[in-house]
Amino acid sequence: MKIAGARRIPVWLLATWCLTRLALLFFVFKVWAFPGPDVTSDVSVIYQGWYDVLKTGTFPLNDVTWQYPPAAALAILSPGLLPFLDYAQAFYVLAFLADLAAFCLLQYAGLRPGKTLRGAWMWVVGVAVLGPTVYARYDVMVTAVAIAALLAGVRHPRVMGALVGFGALLKVWPVLLLAGAVRRRAWVAAAATAGGLGLLFQLTMPGAFTFLTFQRDRGTEVESLGSLVFHVARHFGWQGQVLLNYGSVEFLGPYVARVSAVALFLTVIAFGWLLLWRVSVRRMPPRALADAAFVAVLLFTVTSRVISPQYMVWLVGLAAVCLCFRGSRMVLPGGLVLAACIATVLEFPVYFGDVVGSTRLGVALLLARNGLLVLATLTAALQLWRGTVSRQPPTVPPQTARTQETLTSS
Repeated sequence: MKIAGARRIPVWLLATWCLTRLALLFFVFKVWAFPGPDVTSDVSVIYQGWYDVLKTGTFPLNDVTWQYPPAAALAILSPGLLPFLDYAQAFYVLAFLADLAAFCLLQYAGLRPGKTLRGAWMWVVGVAVLGPTVYARYDVMVTAVAIAALLAGVRHPRVMGALVGFGALLKVWPVLLLAGAVRRRAWVAAAATAGGLGLLFQLTMPGAFTFLTFQRDRGTEVESLGSLVFHVARHFGWQGQVLLNYGSVEFLGPYVARVSAVALFLTVIAFGWLLLWRVSVRRMPPRALADAAFVAVLLFTVTSRVISPQYMVWLVGLAAVCLCFRGSRMVLPGGLVLAACIATVLEFPVYFGDVVGSTRLGVALLLARNGLLVLATLTAALQLWRGTVSRQPPTVPPQTARTQETLTSS
């Protein structure tokens, strides 16, 4: 018996996911070599170093590169669940499983009535394009939680809130998923989950919130929007440096503090726009929850002092949820994010040496990536405003429309 509304299994989608993910595993397990510097060193060196500290029951109190909220410890400690593998291998397997979970959620949502598989395709292609960096960072795990939260949000606000609260303690940015949440239950559940888990970590592991002070003296990261000022200035005699600082490659020197201050000011402006949007909303169709989250994270990504390659995983995941809805207004912004993923894998890791050296190629790649992100942000914000704030033309009843059509033809 055929189930009403059933759709065929998307064989090509499954095949594409399997082939691309096999390739990613081959890259991180070093069966194949990916161009550019080794992206897996963060796992085998930095993450494993944190693992050795965290398993003693304390956070890395004297390591300024630890800049993550307390639940991030769960992601770093998770390879211990697979003791038959070494740390790095176990981490890659768990990142793969998080990717699989996100894919299954998007595919399930896409097969439901009123939905489409464009979102699943966005995830499959976007993650594949970004390359092995996705499996060499824990951001894919956070993004899987964010995808689950948004997909649950329309019908189950409490579940969404709990997942958002947990995600915020993994890497802060999932709190922005509440930008479009209109039900108080989602906010209460998020606050209760984050507060409860945060208190638990504070009581059981020393240094749970020391990360809040570790970013105070950061410079401007070489891949950020503001970094373009210094990439160009280096060709005109700017006397600054590019150094590994606070765990990332940053510009340090004259005027860096001013550019960082401008970035902070732009973040405040972005927050102000979101507040203006919230108080101006006239209607909130179901898809607006995901659209608002996508716009919020775009705004805070482009205005950040850091736009690391793994940030693109967040945007791909949120764009994928938006595209699950038929008639989504985020098709163009999602396409721009996908194009930015192509520029991202070229600037890191393939031509990262050119980026650090501020060569013409490196500057061109950064200009392309960051320009696409800015364009995606502006178009997404415009579409969100039009879909939820702008007045819609009055709907003409079908019978009236037919009468008007008859009068016109006669």
